[in-house]
Amino acid sequence: MDFEYLFELLCGGVVKGSIYALIALGYTMVYGIIQLINFAHGEIYMVGAFVALIITGILTLSGYSDSGLSVLVLAAVIAVIYAAAYGYTLEKIAYRPLRNAPRLSPLISAIGASIFLMNYVQLVQTPDFLPFPELVPEFEFMEPVSRFVSSVDMVILVVTALTMVALTVLIKYTKIGKAMRATQQDMVMARLVGINVDRVISATFIIGSVLAAIAGVLIASRTGQINSAIGFMAGIKAFTAAVLGGIGNIPGAVLGAMVLGIAETFGAGYISSAYEDVFAFGLLVLILILRPAGLLGKAVKQKV
Repeated sequence: MDFEYLFELLCGGVVKGSIYALIALGYTMVYGIIQLINFAHGEIYMVGAFVALIITGILTLSGYSDSGLSVLVLAAVIAVIYAAAYGYTLEKIAYRPLRNAPRLSPLISAIGASIFLMNYVQLVQTPDFLPFPELVPEFEFMEPVSRFVSSVDMVILVVTALTMVALTVLIKYTKIGKAMRATQQDMVMARLVGINVDRVISATFIIGSVLAAIAGVLIASRTGQINSAIGFMAGIKAFTAAVLGGIGNIPGAVLGAMVLGIAETFGAGYISSAYEDVFAFGLLVLILILRPAGLLGKAVKQKV
C-alpha cells in the first residue's frame, strides 16, 4: 500500500471537509432553532466569494502594495460584513413573515431566494467562470510537507479550526449563545423569560452567513476560479453533510462534513473523480438507511 498517497488523500479530504463544515454549520444552526432548511445558504457562500473578488480587484487597481495574504484578509473581512447583511435581510424578508405559516411555505420561499440570488449575481456579474487571484504565499516552513498540504490548505485548516473554537465559545459561554440554546429548546418559554427571539434568530442567520462567506473566500483562493453557480453544489454538499451528521446538531455537522470530504477524496483517488458526487450522495443514502437521524442525531418522538 502506498502510504504517502493515502496520507495525501486524507489531507485533501480533511481540507474539503473543513470547507463543508463551515457551510454546514449555517444549515444546522438555523434548522436547530426554527426547523427551517435555508436553501439560499449556498448562495450566501457564493456572494462572499464574489465580494472578495471585487475587493481584491479594487485593491489591486488602487495600487495597494501589501502582501497577498493581507489583501485576502481585508477582502475576507469586507465579504463577511456584506454576507452578514445579506443573511439578515434574507431572514427578515423571506422567512420572518412566514414563521407561523405552514412548513411548506418557508421552504418554497427558501428555494425562491436561492434562485433569485443566483440569477441576480449572474446578471450583475457574468455566468462565466472568473479567475480568483492566488493570494496565499508559499510558506517556507511548509516545504517538508508541501506535497501533501499546500499553503492555502494550511490556511483553510487553521482558519476553520479557529472558527470552530470561536463558535463553540460563543454558543456555550456568551449571552447570545445561551439565548440561542434556550430558543432552540422552547421558543415560547424563551419569549416568556424575556428573550428577544426575533433578535436571536436574526443573529443565527448572521453567524451562519459569516461562516459561509469565510468558506467562499477560502475555497475561491484554493480553486482559483468562481462563478454564479458555485453556491448550488456547495450548498447541496454542505446540506448533505449536515444531514449526515444529524441536522440541528453542531458537532454532527462537523463530523458529517469530515466524513463526506474524506469519502469523496478517497473515492475519487481510488476509483474515479467522475463519480465524486455519487460517493457523496451514496454515503448519505447508506447512513440514512442505517441511522435515519444521522451519525450524531437522536430520533425525536412526536407528541400527539
